[in-house]
Amino acid sequence: MENRYSALIISIIAVSFASIFILSCKSPPLSIAFYRLFFTTLLVLPLVLYRKKTRDELRTIPRLTFLIMVLIGVILGAHFAFWITSLTKTSVASSVILVTAHPVLVAPVAFYFLKERLSWVNAAGIAISLAGVIILVLGNYGFSALGLDTLEGNILAILGGVAAGLYILGGRKIRKNISVFSYAFVVYAAGTLTLFFICLAFRAPVYNLRTEDYGIILLMAFVSGIFGHTLYNWSLGYIRASVASVALLGEPIGSSLLAYATPWIHQEPSLYTFLGGGIILFGIYLTTRTVRNIDFLENV
Repeated sequence: MENRYSALIISIIAVSFASIFILSCKSPPLSIAFYRLFFTTLLVLPLVLYRKKTRDELRTIPRLTFLIMVLIGVILGAHFAFWITSLTKTSVASSVILVTAHPVLVAPVAFYFLKERLSWVNAAGIAISLAGVIILVLGNYGFSALGLDTLEGNILAILGGVAAGLYILGGRKIRKNISVFSYAFVVYAAGTLTLFFICLAFRAPVYNLRTEDYGIILLMAFVSGIFGHTLYNWSLGYIRASVASVALLGEPIGSSLLAYATPWIHQEPSLYTFLGGGIILFGIYLTTRTVRNIDFLENV
């Protein structure tokens, strides 16, 4: 049990650096999203080729399961497209808080499809989180002194959060029967192809980026992709979807602190971001609190 939670903690720390890497690049956001998943897929590929067990598993995956994994990859690609674009239109704190609010979606859907328990406390948490979203989005709209938060950026972050919730639910279901390397390779590859076509559709460059940006994105793929998303995907095979979601509460805190402390970014969250974000995080905690306690007791 300790290994799965240690992996989860490491993955949260790793993904907290993603927004810093992204804002350190000068390339268009869709191009960054494409290369992030492309480089992550390339980093996973040697592990797939080296492991005979993984190669055999990939050849024998049922067609329906494979198609679901491809769909999850499409959703992951959409998540990165929405979220990374939102970082250019709103503050790191608002973007990461809103994109992390997916437990509001995960908890009720997991209750219905995965039969995970949902209490009145969880329901109250969902309502509180939604109130926090309204305060953060509408409060910052037209009132942000720093001009960092825009309605468009916050909506993109919310859409990224919806995609993240679907991604987590799909991963929680499929990872029960598919190993992490097979799952990660198919999902990342499908997400890469999705982002490639999104780049073509929106005329975002897929080549000839700044040399420095290639290096930054490769580092992001290694840190936030391999040690972030891949470790997170591994943990999804052993813990509840709602527990995995609430663990991501650490990401907005870590990302916001890093965005404030990094000299070339130095973003100070607005009052509405503090207020609405705090309400959202408290609501997310309530959304998953009961389920988390049950999960712990069942594994003692």
